[in-house]
Amino acid sequence: MALYAIGDLHLSFGTDKPMDVFGGGWLDYTEKIKEGFSKLKQDDVCILCGDISWGITLEQCLPDFMFLSELPGKKIILKGNHDYWWDTVTKMKSFFAQNSVENIDFLQNNCFFYEQTAICGTRGWILEDEKDTEYHNKIMAREAGRLRLSLSAAGEAGEKLCFFHYPPRFRDVVCHDIVNVMKDFGVKSCWYGHLHGLGHRQATRGMTDGVDYHLVSADYLGFMPRQVLP
Repeated sequence: MALYAIGDLHLSFGTDKPMDVFGGGWLDYTEKIKEGFSKLKQDDVCILCGDISWGITLEQCLPDFMFLSELPGKKIILKGNHDYWWDTVTKMKSFFAQNSVENIDFLQNNCFFYEQTAICGTRGWILEDEKDTEYHNKIMAREAGRLRLSLSAAGEAGEKLCFFHYPPRFRDVVCHDIVNVMKDFGVKSCWYGHLHGLGHRQATRGMTDGVDYHLVSADYLGFMPRQVLP
C-alpha cells in the first residue's frame, strides 16, 4: 500500500473542453493519466488536488467520475477553482452511490488516515492582487477555517499532511491565514496543484519556514501521481 498525490486532471469526457488544445504535454493527456495510474495498486490511495472535471453539473461530470473510478486505487478528492460541479458532500456521495461510482471520497472539513498519518486539507485561496480585498479576505478566512476543522479532526495523529488546490505560497505571495493554521498544528509537509506552464517555475518547492512544499499539478508531474508515503 502507498499514498500518492496529483492535481488538475481537467477531465472533459462529458463536455467539449479537452486540454489537448494546449498542445505540448497535454496531447493525449487522458491516455497519459491512465498510464500514470497504471503503476498504482488497488489498495493504494491517491489524493486528487482539485480541478477534477470541466463539467458544470454532477450529471455532466459522470463520465469523468466513471473514468476515475476505473483507475486503480482509492481516490480522495478536494475542490479546485474550476470544479463548478462541487455540491454538498451528502449530495455528491448520494449521486456517486446512485451511479455506482466507487473508490472516490471527499476531503472537506474532515480528514482521512493513512495508517497513522492524517490526510488533511481544503481548496485554499491565493491573494494575487489588491482588488476587492474584503471579498478575498472573506474567502481566505473561510478556507483557513475549513483547514482548521480538517486538522482538528485528525486529533492526536503523529503526522499531519496538508493537501490544497491553491498554493499557500507562490512567488512572493504568502497566504498567512493558511500558513499560520499549518504552523499551529505542526504541519511539516504540504502538497498542492493549480499552477501550469510558466507557473511551474514560480512555484514554492522544498523547505520553507519548516514546511516541505510539493507541486503536484498533473502536467508538472508528467501525469504520473507522485508518491507521498510508502
